[in-house]
Amino acid sequence: MKIAAGVLLCVVSVAGMAQTAEQKEARAIFKELIEINTTHTHGITQASEALRKRFLAAGFAAEGVKLLGPTPTTQNLVVRYPARAGGTLQPMLIICHLDVVEAKKEDWADTDPFEFTEKDGYFYGRGTIDMKNSDAAAVAAFLRMKREGYVPGREIILALTDNEEGGGTINGVEWLLKNHPEAMKAEFVINPDAGGLMTDKGKPFLLGVEATEKTYADYMVSTTSPGGHSSEPMPGNAIYRLAKALEKIESYEFPFELNEVTRAEFAATAKLEKGQDAVDRLAVLKTPPDAAAVKRLSAKPSINPSLRTTCVATMIHGGHAPNALPGSAEANVNCRILPGHTQEEVRMALIRVIGDKDVTVKYKSDNGVVSDTAPDRKSTPPPPPMPAVFGPLKEVTEQMWPGLPIVPGMVAGASDSIYTTAAGMPSYGIAGMGMDRDENRAHGRDERIKVVDFDAGVEFFYRYLKAVAK
Repeated sequence: MKIAAGVLLCVVSVAGMAQTAEQKEARAIFKELIEINTTHTHGITQASEALRKRFLAAGFAAEGVKLLGPTPTTQNLVVRYPARAGGTLQPMLIICHLDVVEAKKEDWADTDPFEFTEKDGYFYGRGTIDMKNSDAAAVAAFLRMKREGYVPGREIILALTDNEEGGGTINGVEWLLKNHPEAMKAEFVINPDAGGLMTDKGKPFLLGVEATEKTYADYMVSTTSPGGHSSEPMPGNAIYRLAKALEKIESYEFPFELNEVTRAEFAATAKLEKGQDAVDRLAVLKTPPDAAAVKRLSAKPSINPSLRTTCVATMIHGGHAPNALPGSAEANVNCRILPGHTQEEVRMALIRVIGDKDVTVKYKSDNGVVSDTAPDRKSTPPPPPMPAVFGPLKEVTEQMWPGLPIVPGMVAGASDSIYTTAAGMPSYGIAGMGMDRDENRAHGRDERIKVVDFDAGVEFFYRYLKAVAK
């Protein structure tokens, strides 16, 4: 791999493979982050402090490396990379969350989710995909540019944050924008939590860019019953009633719908696919859309979320004793809502789908507050493709993967871009970390990333930062 710094310094890994000094540093940062448990129950402060030490040791001014957060265990880290004197360009902001979802060692095959493991060409550990890989890439890029004496034309702000994965409190990007807006003010935002290199059996297929995203929402679906002794079962068992309600949600499909981003995404990817898949992607763009094509694409878990709002039960609780009839039962139903629709609109749809007056559907906010109704706020329209963002992106992509198409799309999940976009800062999901189109282990067991994809993603982000901030 060509090293932009001009000098190729190598070390030898345990496996005997040559690494550049930059790769070694990025992997060390990655390992450190993976082995710090940053789930909600542990908080992110230990990781923030470890990274702060790295920045200070590299020569960053203490006033430009700040820990900011509502509690001792939830300290976000905000780092400022100063621009050259006399520059007129406004700052850019990078948002990277440090928190990860919970992981149980017993659920993983033969690795510990909080031990950094290299095996068979992969790095294993919780956060290797979501998103400590990009955290490490951003930190490594800052340290590398600092060593080179690089002075950008615009200030670069890096916010390493908490609470993107939830946890019942207000923190992270949302908290920083509310309590320290001056620390986050920028012309535009790059969010490596979305977008990235898609590969097909290891071969680069496309570089995705998040242009818009779904809205996240949790709903508490619950019911009650009189209870009693388990030896005397009676109609109206709360668990059975809840199970029937969840079965109705499982079998329901929200209406098919495309927007300007997903239409452009299907048009672009139809040129890259083959056979029936390519035909179907074009067929759903027709007016009216081809119903058979919609049905075939809807059957694919990786495509269906781009076609409609989706809801799925994720947690369930009921009863109070093994020998008693349940007095209540409840489930958390998680929905990812298409742009243009509100959380309250979906809550009402769930009530209609369930069709049982004895089952209630309430909204649960990100900080855990349950209410009878949900917000009526619609998602923010996608920002236009800024030349300052997409020009350098095309340049660096062509350097690393000549001819690779760049495809803006809608992220089926949700990210902290909802807060920065709402604050008036155009936000784009851009990353160079690769993941095969047939494998997505984020949030799941045995989460992993290929070693070569991590190394390439680190190099991409370094080059892109220098290109976009020059």
